[in-house]
Amino acid sequence: MSGIIYKIVPSTLWRNAQAGGTFDGAPADLADGFIHFSTGEQVRETAQRHFAGQDDLLLVAIDGDVLGEALVYEASRGGALFPHLYGPLPLTAVVSEQPLPLSPDGTHVFPELGA
Repeated sequence: MSGIIYKIVPSTLWRNAQAGGTFDGAPADLADGFIHFSTGEQVRETAQRHFAGQDDLLLVAIDGDVLGEALVYEASRGGALFPHLYGPLPLTAVVSEQPLPLSPDGTHVFPELGA
């Protein structure tokens, strides 16, 4: 089921992860015991629900196939299956990172998403 999955992350947190060589998750991930990701179909709603009005975010694209058995799709919002990573994110799995700016109306402006 994998392919490209997405993580919305504050840029400062992401830069710290890059400096350290691994991403262990945002505070909500650490509290839940896994790193939350979204598919391309889910990521816009994730931004609306969990990052509304937040600026200085990055949209990080990850090759889910690289993550192996640590990546599990589990029922979450509305019963939809969301990708969850049980373990740190190896930065070698990152395909791209792009700014996720706010438009004047306060919604996030998404780049074109990969497959």
